[in-house]
Amino acid sequence: MSAHPPQLRIPATYMRGGTSKGVFFRLQDLPPPAQVPGPARDALLLRVIGSPDPYGKHTDGMGGATSSTSKCVIISASTRPDHDVDYLYGQVSIDSAFVDWSGNCGNLSAAVGPFAVAGGFLPAARIPQDGTVTVRVWQANIGKTLLVHVPISGGQVQETGDFELDGVAFPAAEIVLEFLDPSDEEGDGGAMFPTGNLVDTLDVPGIGPLRATLINAGIPTVFIDAADLGYDGTELQPAINDDKAALAKLEAIRVAGALRMGLIRAPEEAATRQHTPKLALVAPPKAYVASSGKHVAAGAIDLNVRALSMGKLHHAMMGTASVAIATAAAVPGTLVNRAAGGGRRDAVRFGHPSGTLRVGAAVERRDGQWTVTRAVMSRSARVLMDGWVRVPPEQLRA
Repeated sequence: MSAHPPQLRIPATYMRGGTSKGVFFRLQDLPPPAQVPGPARDALLLRVIGSPDPYGKHTDGMGGATSSTSKCVIISASTRPDHDVDYLYGQVSIDSAFVDWSGNCGNLSAAVGPFAVAGGFLPAARIPQDGTVTVRVWQANIGKTLLVHVPISGGQVQETGDFELDGVAFPAAEIVLEFLDPSDEEGDGGAMFPTGNLVDTLDVPGIGPLRATLINAGIPTVFIDAADLGYDGTELQPAINDDKAALAKLEAIRVAGALRMGLIRAPEEAATRQHTPKLALVAPPKAYVASSGKHVAAGAIDLNVRALSMGKLHHAMMGTASVAIATAAAVPGTLVNRAAGGGRRDAVRFGHPSGTLRVGAAVERRDGQWTVTRAVMSRSARVLMDGWVRVPPEQLRA
């Protein structure tokens, strides 16, 4: 055997979904050692993305060196009744050698439907010549059902269109996403509000007591009033990401929230659980100029939200965090609801660093506890490139 064997050549598709992008694989196309969870799969995906990269650039991989672009997806025919595909999502760390499987990516969920249709996972009889096909997705990370309504034109997935999404430079076809029963059952008690409170007080080391709304919906999220940390909710990425002291303080708050939610048992566990929970700052509506130069008027939004992902302020808004925002906004008394002006609401439009987003959520009380039955949002997706990714064969010896 040659001392320098050729690289592995693995079929893959590079896709944008919402304001994220990632490398999509069919499970059966992965090398056998990577078709099951474990070190071989993680090592392969790390090498595909180009992590860990001490330079923080992902020059030698498919990643984009941000939380929004360091992602991998594995799709397979569903093992669940009445579902079309199983969708497994891996958030790849940029500077550390680990893949976080603890949550979903709501943005890439929009791309799962088109990938499933184009990949032959649906019977041809289900796909109209023109119209919409609904792909029923089992989100394997969190055990939830997603409905992805994929537009079809000429019997093929429609990718071009005039739907504009703040945070994405070009218009595309609109894809409607439905998250069914999106409350996350992980953590203490398995409730949407894991502590039983709409507002808790976190005792954060080095910071002191801090009000927070802790919610499991879409993705576990810790909401904080921006004003309690000296922010007004109109901040763009440089204001926070260029401030190392601020990032350390925000991570300490996230860790305190994770402990209170029962997601981790000790602070040191948070280092290997960077994807969840998310941390978000909320504030009443206030005008600002988005990162694109677009002027966002206070009257055009219900509140401002700034969310962190993988330790940095996100350039727009994560899809799963959007579900958490809409759900918390619908429940009177949460910090999110108060920032939006209070009262009951079934939809909310919030400002984020790249612009605005509208998300709907249906909530109800069951046996004295709040629960969310459905959340809906519009995204877009398209194939950027397909073919094969190549990785050195020694990666499978991990």
